[in-house]
Amino acid sequence: MSFEIERKFLVRSGDWQELATGRTSIRQAYLAFEQRASIRVRIKGDSTATLTVKSRPHELRRLELEYAVPVLEAEALMPLRLGSVIEKVRYAVPWGDLVWEIDVFSGENAGLIIAEIELRDEHQRFDLPAWIGAEVTGQSRYYNSALAQRPFGSWSRRDAPVSMEKLA
Repeated sequence: MSFEIERKFLVRSGDWQELATGRTSIRQAYLAFEQRASIRVRIKGDSTATLTVKSRPHELRRLELEYAVPVLEAEALMPLRLGSVIEKVRYAVPWGDLVWEIDVFSGENAGLIIAEIELRDEHQRFDLPAWIGAEVTGQSRYYNSALAQRPFGSWSRRDAPVSMEKLA
C-alpha cells in the first residue's frame, strides 16, 4: 500500500526554470471526487496512462493507489469526467537532496503555477528555494480535483493569489 506525503506552494518567480531537468505534459480528468476519495485518469505525454485512487488528505499523508492503463482506455475514460480536463506541464527541479515538481497549468487553469515537494515523512525538514511563495497545502481550491470543478480562470481577482497575478 502506498501513501503520499506532499506539500504545495505557490511559485513567486520564474528563477526555477533554469534549474529544470525534465518536463512532461499531463492531461488528467476526475471520474469521481467525494468527501473521502477521488479517482482520476492521467495521460503523460502520449505514451503512458494511469488510473489513480487518492484519499482526501489527513494532515499531510494520504493513501494513493496508482495503476497503469493503456492510453487508448484512458482516452476513452476522459469523456466520463466530472468537470474540466486539467492540462499542465510538470517540470522536475532538483533542490538539495529532493526534487520539486513545478506544475505550469494551461487551458482553463492558465496562469496558475504550483510547486510540490514529496516527503518521506510528515516531519522531514527541507530548504525552501527563493522562488517558492506561500504554502497552500491543505487549501482545497489548489488541489487538481477542485481545479477541475472550479478552474483558476474563473476565480475573481480577490480570490487569486497576489503572486499569481504578477505571473499571469
